[in-house]
Amino acid sequence: MKKQTLLSALSSSVAIVVSAVLSPLWAQSSAPVKPLTIEAIFAPGGLSGRGPENIEWSPDGTKLSFVQRDDAGEHGELWYVDAATGEKKVLVSAAKLASLAPDTNKVKDERERERLTRYHVAAYLWAPDSKHLIFDSQGQLWLFDPATGTAVQFTSAPDPSGDPKFSPDGSHLSYVRKHNLYVRPASGGDEKPLTKDTAENLFNGDIDWVYAEELSVRSNYFWSPDSKQIVFLHMDETKVPTYPLVNLIPTHPMVDNEKYTKVGDPNPVVKLGVVEADKGNGRVRWISLTNDAESYIPRFGWVRDGVIWAEVLNRNEDKMDLYFVDAKSGKSRIVLTETTPGAWIDFEHAEVRFLKSSGAFLWPSWRDGNTHLYLYSFDKQNPLAADAKLERQLTHGDFKVLGIDGVDEAAGTVFFNSNQGDPRQRHIFSAKLDGSGLQQLTHDEGLNFATFSDDGKHYELTFAGPTTAPRTSLCAVGGACSSVWQARDEIAEYGLRAPKFLEFKAEDGTTLYGRLLLPADAQASAKIPLIVDIYGGPGGQMVLKGAPNAFDEILARKGFAIFAVDNRGTPGRDRKFATAIRHEFGAVELKDQLTALDQLSAQYPQLDKDRTAIWGWSNGGSMTLYAMTHSDRFRAGVAVAPVTNQINYDSIYTERYMGQLKDDPAGYAESDVTKSAANLHGALMLAHGTGDDNVHFQNSMQMIDALIKAGKQFRLMIYPNKTHSIAGSDARDQLFHMIEEHFERELR
Repeated sequence: MKKQTLLSALSSSVAIVVSAVLSPLWAQSSAPVKPLTIEAIFAPGGLSGRGPENIEWSPDGTKLSFVQRDDAGEHGELWYVDAATGEKKVLVSAAKLASLAPDTNKVKDERERERLTRYHVAAYLWAPDSKHLIFDSQGQLWLFDPATGTAVQFTSAPDPSGDPKFSPDGSHLSYVRKHNLYVRPASGGDEKPLTKDTAENLFNGDIDWVYAEELSVRSNYFWSPDSKQIVFLHMDETKVPTYPLVNLIPTHPMVDNEKYTKVGDPNPVVKLGVVEADKGNGRVRWISLTNDAESYIPRFGWVRDGVIWAEVLNRNEDKMDLYFVDAKSGKSRIVLTETTPGAWIDFEHAEVRFLKSSGAFLWPSWRDGNTHLYLYSFDKQNPLAADAKLERQLTHGDFKVLGIDGVDEAAGTVFFNSNQGDPRQRHIFSAKLDGSGLQQLTHDEGLNFATFSDDGKHYELTFAGPTTAPRTSLCAVGGACSSVWQARDEIAEYGLRAPKFLEFKAEDGTTLYGRLLLPADAQASAKIPLIVDIYGGPGGQMVLKGAPNAFDEILARKGFAIFAVDNRGTPGRDRKFATAIRHEFGAVELKDQLTALDQLSAQYPQLDKDRTAIWGWSNGGSMTLYAMTHSDRFRAGVAVAPVTNQINYDSIYTERYMGQLKDDPAGYAESDVTKSAANLHGALMLAHGTGDDNVHFQNSMQMIDALIKAGKQFRLMIYPNKTHSIAGSDARDQLFHMIEEHFERELR
């Protein structure tokens, strides 16, 4: 139920899918030269054009590579930018790329296409020598030599291979197939299976759905620095229940049973294994870190040759231990424990980063109330000899560190993303490892995201600001930037306008940030119907100074005002703000929304209190249902892909915020909107995809059943086999026209 990352949401089409992650721009625009329509928004490429994809740094830091396709995806090339000169050149021609890295939008299977795009699965990987590439072409691996322009098929098994990795010395390539690890010499020769489980419920180095979605796991195995061993995560999903995803289109329906741990269900049982990469004899040294079968291992890797690190997170997600492990003996030691009583471990925003040249690591924590970076040291020669030592806190203040972007160890500098100065913006900062020299690298107002080269000397910068179209640049630290890609100017071309950014006060005095877009031609004496665009949960921030929201503009041109406010419990703020919803979904969020609405009405009396609607997607859909069954304020609403009962959703996300069901059954019962169906006020439209493997269609089915039993009328739209994003221009066009028509019908 988490929103997609902001970086992937810079195009307006994707932003709208997740109920407008990014806020509309401030700036007033000149008269539009192109008609703004729903079809234009969801056409291939959207309003701004298709940006660079699969952006990667070569290991030596000299090249920034990316795939650039036309809007329809029919023509694409792999380019690189020279970090020293800024010169752009084609690395792989369109003809070759068409077979080596087909456009993911051409993948027919809805779930597989969403997996590739939602989790940003890499289409290619640089070899350690920065002279070769490995491509994943729909499950078959190809080794490509840019110098000769030749590609050699590396795998040809009938089952797909994925997550390829070169050994650090470049001599071997590893990959996952049918939940097992394989390795093969990069120069050719026979592949060797490193694990040999045959049961479908046993994963070796592979990733299940919930670890990918809720722990942001993108790989579950890693080479040792000396290229001799691989450490991997073994997952046993035998006791994890299945959820049936049914395709009802064929004459004889097909069923795909998805392993899915719901609230209170058994989690995958996990442990670490170490295997010799050159033997392929199936012998694994198992490492048992804890006797708690309910624990998670969200991150692990190598401290150095022979020593592994691993994070172990308890099921309540309020305690995480950092282990150092001797890979040969299996002996382990907890060197650091982080606890957050009454909260949760917010590790996703800034993960642990080990420094290669010294015995030290960067550790994120919100122990002082905000997420900041801390530097710890340890004895690199004998890491298990003692606990890690806190050297210093690197960042301080009333702001949040949102991610470590890079480290220049030679210069003693860490680079990170932060919302310092304004929770509605994102900027790149640097600080010295000695705690001095905090600097802001980006200054244009808006959202900035960076990917640094391994040496920390250069970075790719993606920017979406309030007055200019999105752009991608290659920048030298302390130097100039060169253009990589510039979006079409959707602001000028389509006449997108700025909302007003507003501030409100929650009942406890906390500042709440909001935005309001009024109709351009609204008369002061006329009453304006209002639509509240809501997300409201811990996975998404609505009020950000970034790319435009074209659907808001379409509604505004129909005479509606569009309003959004980030209630307590949404991200981007301090720990107190985030944890206000702990053990309770709905009540605090709705209270803040209604409080902000009251203050908005006082500031803008032309807004019609009697013609107020609400809509949202995912958690926003849940909040729409909660608002319409716990308040009579809303005359109409649209809930897309909502969770209707929290016990229907996955364990990791829900229990992080609600706690375990056995500990708080009353809290879960109060968040079940199906029990309040009889209290529905206003005209409801409900929409859901039957192939949603994230928020299951079951949620809407239960709500439909409750509404029917309560004698409540509502509208319903079902999207056959569509996943959580209800992707595709045909489905999007249809859905958003229905939303527009629903509000026009009910608010006039």
